[in-house]
Amino acid sequence: MKDAEKVSWVSRIAAFQDAKTYAELNWEGSFEDYLELVRKNPKITRTAYQRIHDMILSHGKSEYIDNKKKLTRYHFFSDEKFGGRDAIFGLDVPLMKLVNVFKSAAQGYGTEKRVILLHGPVGSSKSTIARLLKKGMEEYSKAPEGAAYTYSWTTDKKLPDGSVIKEKMKCPMNEEPLNLIPREWRPKVFAELSPPDSGYSVPIGCELCPACRFVFKDLMTQYQGDFAKVMSHVKVNRLIFSEKDRVGIGTFQPKDEKNQDSTELTGDINYRKIAEYGSDSDPRAFNFDGEFNIANRGVIEFVEVLKLDVAFLYDLLGASQEHKIKPKKFPQTDIDEVIIGHTNEPEYKKLENNEFMEALRDRTVKIDIPYITKLGEEVKIYEKDFNSRAIKGKHIAPHTLEMAAMWAVMTRLEEPKKHNLSLLQKLKLYNGKTLPNFTEDNIKELRKESIREGLEGISPRYIQDKISNALVSDKGEGCINPFMVLNELDAGLKTHSLISSEDSRKRFKELLTTVKQEYEDTVKNEVQRAISADDDAISKLCGNFIDNIKAYTQKEKVKNKYTGLYEEPDERLMRSIEEKIDIPESRKDDFRREIMNYIGALAVEGKTFNYRTNERLHKALELKLFEDQKDSIKLKNLVSSVVDKETQEKIDLVKDRMMKNYGYCEICSTDVLNFVASIFARGDAKE
Repeated sequence: MKDAEKVSWVSRIAAFQDAKTYAELNWEGSFEDYLELVRKNPKITRTAYQRIHDMILSHGKSEYIDNKKKLTRYHFFSDEKFGGRDAIFGLDVPLMKLVNVFKSAAQGYGTEKRVILLHGPVGSSKSTIARLLKKGMEEYSKAPEGAAYTYSWTTDKKLPDGSVIKEKMKCPMNEEPLNLIPREWRPKVFAELSPPDSGYSVPIGCELCPACRFVFKDLMTQYQGDFAKVMSHVKVNRLIFSEKDRVGIGTFQPKDEKNQDSTELTGDINYRKIAEYGSDSDPRAFNFDGEFNIANRGVIEFVEVLKLDVAFLYDLLGASQEHKIKPKKFPQTDIDEVIIGHTNEPEYKKLENNEFMEALRDRTVKIDIPYITKLGEEVKIYEKDFNSRAIKGKHIAPHTLEMAAMWAVMTRLEEPKKHNLSLLQKLKLYNGKTLPNFTEDNIKELRKESIREGLEGISPRYIQDKISNALVSDKGEGCINPFMVLNELDAGLKTHSLISSEDSRKRFKELLTTVKQEYEDTVKNEVQRAISADDDAISKLCGNFIDNIKAYTQKEKVKNKYTGLYEEPDERLMRSIEEKIDIPESRKDDFRREIMNYIGALAVEGKTFNYRTNERLHKALELKLFEDQKDSIKLKNLVSSVVDKETQEKIDLVKDRMMKNYGYCEICSTDVLNFVASIFARGDAKE
């Protein structure tokens, strides 16, 4: 019975396998079969840069306008395939520059001969971008449109006892099978495989790697130059990129200089096989398994590239400019791969100041990857990790992540040089908020005058660490609020290892005070709106207001609903509403006419006026209603432990609205009401 159960489970697991997909990914055929595949779809012969560019485009893109500038968002960097785990936010401009480098390289305009260097402060997504590209290439190589192929040799091997066995040797560098065609024959062959009018030209390709060149020459000698017979020893197979299997994806990072040498990049002698083949210069006695070798046809990532020893950087020069590497005891060997590195600011400054490294600087395309300077995009980083799906047993109060993100972004912004702007106003402008007398041209000017914006400041990692601290602390009873996180951020500044000066530390603390004040204003507004969220009451107030301004603008009288008498328009009511949105006495006539014109324009279109469609008027009505109701709810008495039944019912109604409309829970809605009550109590005391 147990054996039957085991078989049953194995069968059930096996049922998850897609046999058709497995067969496609493990396709194998003759060289003739491959040539037929090329004839049908020449794009399977693409270079590494062509492949990575097509891979990014295959996920789609969308265009949008930001401050009169047309930007492109490449959906690949949203990482939708993996649920947004490595999604990049707020960096559309740097990513556009990166994709343009790939596009230029794909078309052979010169950037394919450069090292792509992602440069920026710690925690700005450089590693994530590199990881996304590697992961993307792995997935793309499994898709029909991303298919790539390589080959292996099957030869006879004579054993010491005189018997012969078949020996299979994979191309150690995953080369394009068309490289087997001698270079002088290629132009004519490729013209037939992919005619000029087909819209795609097969790349001219590389020379064979030393191991394959050795086998090819040996077989050509054996068959007296009969190419067809030599090709009968070739099997072409589908090439699936995999970083874990070291196929087409390489990663190299600096270690202790004593334990690392350039053979890690270009391969090393296999001493066990020297006895078998008799020479250390026989390519069969060499392991072509350095990172450059195994990353051929794909991508190689250099982690913290400028921390590498100079000897490694010399290898980079030839690999980038000439697309060649120099394995020990072998001639220069062709490679076709995307070389991408990343580095932080201090290392890049060293490179700039090192006159001996001019050759490397000249072969580098630097892409700045700054911190995010748009609040809405920064918030997305934290929402990705700290949400109701990921955090169980604790509620995150509204605005908690937003306030942490606000502080992070403000530390990265430069003080406005003109325009009489505060840093907080600048942040809001960048985030798409409109301010009086500020145009999109002003925002473009602000960005232009800020040279190092986003290259300094607080890293998202620091914010994530402090949110985590708040979540695991025993202070929050099932809920964390902005003050808990802001206090964690404040406490951590004392020991923050990346803050270089006391002036910076002092500035960051002052910005925390600004953020706390902004939070105070935000929750005051929310509580006000929750108290005044009586649609019937607002509608009545609005109707009364409209009746009065209509009478005022048309120089008529208003009928009193209670006495039935006609009276002058209620100036006190109109001004009490207008003052809530800062309409001065001198502009009241303009505002009233503006409202009446707006209502008239809607009537012409056959539409009915609704206060919700006019944001300014809606806000003014809410604030007026709150002013009328706050005393009846006795909000300032909330700080007292004794509350009468009628007030408690009104408080419960407000809390219910805050939970329903703004995402509060029982705990944080009570905390916020108490906090706002203390603010009003403070204000009343001052008065």
